[in-house]
Amino acid sequence: MGLLDGKVAVVTGAGGGLGKAESLLFASQGARVVVNDLGGKTDGTGASTAPADVVVAEIRKMGVEAVANYDSVATWKGGERIIKAAIDAFGRIDILVNNAGIARNRMIFNMTEEEWDIVQRVHLYGHFYCTRHACTFFRQQKYGRIINTSSQTGLGNMGQANLGLTNYSAAKEGIVGFTRTVALDMAKYGVTCNCIRPMAATRMTISPDVQAAMEKGPNQESGNAEGGLEAEIRRLSPSHIASLVVYLATDAAANINGKSFLVGGGEIGLYSEPEIVSSIFKDGIWTVQELVNTMPRSIIKGLPALT
Repeated sequence: MGLLDGKVAVVTGAGGGLGKAESLLFASQGARVVVNDLGGKTDGTGASTAPADVVVAEIRKMGVEAVANYDSVATWKGGERIIKAAIDAFGRIDILVNNAGIARNRMIFNMTEEEWDIVQRVHLYGHFYCTRHACTFFRQQKYGRIINTSSQTGLGNMGQANLGLTNYSAAKEGIVGFTRTVALDMAKYGVTCNCIRPMAATRMTISPDVQAAMEKGPNQESGNAEGGLEAEIRRLSPSHIASLVVYLATDAAANINGKSFLVGGGEIGLYSEPEIVSSIFKDGIWTVQELVNTMPRSIIKGLPALT
């Protein structure tokens, strides 16, 4: 008996990486799965049915029902068809994992309108489109689980500051605000909505040369260096992410709503909610000169200089 027997899960971007690991683990817990994947490259170009089909075949070998869907999350109709695939195949939907994503890295002063827009459409709009259509059914049945995929990048990860991730970080942090509000809106209907900030080694986070090296296996001439890289990639396996996602979809997590989690490499952490850490007050409007005089010794005291 699995924890999700009788449930139906829709996982977007499930042809590889996080989505594949999540889909397989959902199936191992008894859930029937809609495996959605456009089958494109990491920049969102191209399309192929193969990635989703391969994952569906693996699930069916486990003796669990699964169907593939190849629609893009980046359109209203695409999101609608993704959810409809679950209704058509299984008559219901219980779980939605918004995972599909792309990257168009460019420093802000070189970023094009199209590079900005497509990343918002896949990540932020994609979360909205699929969630919007799923919530129609969740509301009717008074039950549902939504797990969204954000990123540490949205926190202003300085380790990635020179990679040109402005569009990506904006979309990913927007997903956190989206998560909190959907959680509030849907709680009275028995629906929870949470998000994760995963740390994982996938084709979105590993360079092509590293992927090629890993596919060749350990390099005997490089000594411990290659082995160290392989060990680090294993430590950041998507399987570490999948366990938390599946847990959040179970009845055991029914009291968890509107939360954001760090997960990866064996670590799971709950983020604190944003709060005011210091403030100043006066009866009336602050003048600019008053702020010049007051801010450095109050709210921004100790704030390091920009480097």
